[in-house]
Amino acid sequence: MSLTNLSGRVALGIDVGGTNTKFGVVNHRGEVLEKGYLRTDKYNKVEDFIDALYNTVYPLIEKYGTAENFDGIGVGIPNGNYYSGTIEQAANLPWKGVIPFADMMNTKFNMRCAITNDANAAALGEMLFGAARGMKDFIMITLGTGVGSGIVANGSLVYGHDGFAGELGHTIVKPGGRKHWSTGSEGSLEAYASATGIAITAKKMRAEFPSSMLNQYPEDAINSKTVYECALKEDPIAIEVFRYTGQKLGEALANFVMFSSPEAILLFGGVIKAGDFILKPTKLHMERNLFPIFRNKVRLVFSELAEADAAILGASALILGLKK
Repeated sequence: MSLTNLSGRVALGIDVGGTNTKFGVVNHRGEVLEKGYLRTDKYNKVEDFIDALYNTVYPLIEKYGTAENFDGIGVGIPNGNYYSGTIEQAANLPWKGVIPFADMMNTKFNMRCAITNDANAAALGEMLFGAARGMKDFIMITLGTGVGSGIVANGSLVYGHDGFAGELGHTIVKPGGRKHWSTGSEGSLEAYASATGIAITAKKMRAEFPSSMLNQYPEDAINSKTVYECALKEDPIAIEVFRYTGQKLGEALANFVMFSSPEAILLFGGVIKAGDFILKPTKLHMERNLFPIFRNKVRLVFSELAEADAAILGASALILGLKK
């Protein structure tokens, strides 16, 4: 396959997670031409990881052209700083401290590398390829194991003065509330609205209501998926878990709306598979807590990116979006 057939513009999109790293070749239409993965947690040294990534990915570069034919490499990575190109104190990666990741990638691959955190990458991917096409003001909320966010205002991603703006998942929604399992903060949005938070809520609620279907599952099987399965069977406690989660999320979204007045809030991640069980209470409590001039103006929109490819597309948008 020649680059002419691919319109001549491709980038490498790489999503680095604590366990696995996913990568793909992406063209300007948002088509993932080929993809693969590499274990992240096998490499205790970042240098070894980059060497392994190079050896795994370079055959794709040769297949779709040469390094000169690629616009560059976009990387979504925990605590990735777009300004400095560094990873800084990432708790769920094997490599600690401040790491000049973009420079190291540039040296190894001999092409431009840009990095940011995974939620910012998701927002860029949605703006270039997904439901936020044409939007200049929106907030991306990723609801997975944790709660991530990317804020776009006036057509630009908000990075803040140091590159770390947009950690909405760690804002406090219940002062003195649930202690976060990692940060130690009390009452953060992530402690309630993430898949992890939903499991904690479900375990607490089922203990108070022995008749709940949730009690049919062993402790380690309680997660957002099993709660959803019980909600589909009209278990009132499972439905209440999602209602409570939606309330906390909606209250937080009201604050976010009044901060940046977005056109829409885009929701992405495994948690949104619960559909109206979580969306309806989220919308209700968002509108209920908004200042009147903001009410009924902000849409809640589900992501249009395929979940399997979203992280790769988002990372590639760091590069492809610069030249659109």
